[in-house]
Amino acid sequence: MAPDQPNKHTLHGAARILVVDDEPRLASALSTLLRSCGYDVTEAHGGKQACELADTLRFDLALLDLRMPEVDGFAVMSHLNSRQPECAIIVISGESSFTAVSRALRRGALDYVRKPFDPEELIATVKGVIGKQSLLKAHEDIQVRLEKSEALHRYIVNSSPDIVFMLDAKGHFCFINSKVESLLGYKPAELCGKHFRNILDERDLARGVYALNAPDISADNPRTLEIRLKTRGSRRATRHFEITAFPISPQAWTHNGSTNGGGNGQNASYYGTARDVTERKEAEAFINFQAYHDLLTRLPNRALFKDRLELAITHARRGHQKLAVMFLDLDRFKIINDTLGHAMGDRLLQAVTQRLEGCLRKGDTLSRFGGDEFTLLLPSVHGHEDASQIARKLIKTLKAPFLLGEHEVYVGVSIGIAIYPEAGCSMDQLIQNADIAMYHVKARGKDSYRFYSESMSIDSTHRLLLERDLRIALEKKELRVFYQPQVCARTDQIVGLEALVRWQHPERGLLYPRDFLSLAEETKLIGLLSEQVLDQACRDVGQWIRAGHKDLRLAVNLSPIEVEHPRFVETLIERVNANRFPPANLEIEITENVIMNDLEQISQKLRELANIGVRIAIDDFGTGYSSLNYLHRLPIHTLKVDQSFVKAIRSGVDDACIVNAIVAMAHGLKLEIVAEGVETEKQLDYLRALGCHQVQGFFYGPAQPAAEISKLLTHPKTEMAATASS
Repeated sequence: MAPDQPNKHTLHGAARILVVDDEPRLASALSTLLRSCGYDVTEAHGGKQACELADTLRFDLALLDLRMPEVDGFAVMSHLNSRQPECAIIVISGESSFTAVSRALRRGALDYVRKPFDPEELIATVKGVIGKQSLLKAHEDIQVRLEKSEALHRYIVNSSPDIVFMLDAKGHFCFINSKVESLLGYKPAELCGKHFRNILDERDLARGVYALNAPDISADNPRTLEIRLKTRGSRRATRHFEITAFPISPQAWTHNGSTNGGGNGQNASYYGTARDVTERKEAEAFINFQAYHDLLTRLPNRALFKDRLELAITHARRGHQKLAVMFLDLDRFKIINDTLGHAMGDRLLQAVTQRLEGCLRKGDTLSRFGGDEFTLLLPSVHGHEDASQIARKLIKTLKAPFLLGEHEVYVGVSIGIAIYPEAGCSMDQLIQNADIAMYHVKARGKDSYRFYSESMSIDSTHRLLLERDLRIALEKKELRVFYQPQVCARTDQIVGLEALVRWQHPERGLLYPRDFLSLAEETKLIGLLSEQVLDQACRDVGQWIRAGHKDLRLAVNLSPIEVEHPRFVETLIERVNANRFPPANLEIEITENVIMNDLEQISQKLRELANIGVRIAIDDFGTGYSSLNYLHRLPIHTLKVDQSFVKAIRSGVDDACIVNAIVAMAHGLKLEIVAEGVETEKQLDYLRALGCHQVQGFFYGPAQPAAEISKLLTHPKTEMAATASS
């Protein structure tokens, strides 16, 4: 079957089209497509050449890109409008911002096609515009001849792409062309004699009636307005029309004959046209939605949230009321996103949004602020308890697992809350302070909520300065590695060394992990910090191993963020191999909570490490889940008794019952046991009697730099005795 032939310009044969694009390959491909449909195509490689061609050649249609060097698409549109106003314009561009689209349409573009385009859709658009231009040109030609041919006048009215109508002095239809049937579903005859309000949407009824009664309306000053008209029945939705109407005098209109369409125009007092602009209005609405909403979750975006917050603050100020702003950050989302991929991450965000929306009151605004961050506006709250109730509800609704394909995942949420006017009187203050409060939740274990207080700002300023100094410290290698001996309880020999980081701050002196590790995790610097510590520890302990202490074990404590990272195993093996450290001499320490957060994934990682000889130790055992189930399922080698339990060893057996239980359990599972925080000889004797394998603590001295450890390893008995006696 032969392809549809394009519309032809009635006076000049095939329609002449100017294709403008600074990419010659794209311009050539588009030209070839159009020529295959019979159009006369001229190419312009850039805006400058297009303007030069427009000065010498006439075109029916121009297809142009917006982004071009030297002379862009908007400049070409202006040039064409001044030189060839009758030339139609279609924009074909990858630029999809609201500003660019709106600007192009205001400059006279009849359509906007996004790159990459569908060839069939593009051809249909070109045919439609060419056809429309042909009708408009025919319309203009016929207008000149209206005085000579009433028959021609009837043809153009009823062939018009718009509804053409006449009203009597009371607003009743006395003529309407047949276009009304295809656009609205009414037959012209059934509307004639009825008041025009019968087809007005109720929402625009007052505007429509007022428009024709305006005192300044005249033939020279017609009334133009956009209005909604009802379609017949429920087949189609209400449609948008641009109405242009003006009064006519009896002297100007004396026709009493028949016309095509409905009515004959007798007693006409008003003449008007109605152009269907539904598609344009829908496009504007979609562009507007894109500008103010997040397309993934369909929630208001940051811009719309700020607009609503600004308005809510104004109302609260006038009514002397309170409002709350919540800043929500999902816990563990990044790990899920990195592990399962961005597609699953997007599905998770949509599922989270649905649950959160189910907790809201009428009038609340939930927005996606960016990434896995959300903000929530609670207008008209009475105080902290109202906000607390909503926060607890939000946390509870995210407790249940999410099913993503075959994966069951858990996320929590950390919530910071700022109450107006206590936590700020401006939009920016409230958002910033809610954000600060949220970070304090993160620093204290996540999956909870906190209200902002002024002391948090002081802490935040201090943390900003500390973060700056920490970044400098990592660049200048100011971190130091100290080692705490792990001693055999039976022989007093050093069998292992736990690597502990210290920061030699240039102004504040030696800082301990409690002063900066939580900040390193929060600012995502923990990876680089751990890498430096592990490298140094591998070099130091590797040197002692090669010097004759071949069974010396290096114990390193790893952050949950590192262990949960998808490339944790690969990264650790890379660092160990880079420093030529024997894997069998390495023991990594992780907490129970890390394992239980994602038992399936962590189990796989631990097995991979155990397969190459790396030992696994559970740190702070007894303070977390303490589940016997995972102990026999996973390749665990060592349990470390938390120092809080060791401190309980005082006068009697009852004080140390937890230590007794842990040691007995370790013996039953054939695991090594290390007791932390041993400070007195009484504690040491008690642990020896229980059969505890190893101990570490201040009884044998604090953690020390590498130089002091070298002395201990060279003269262990002398140095250990001196340390213990001191």
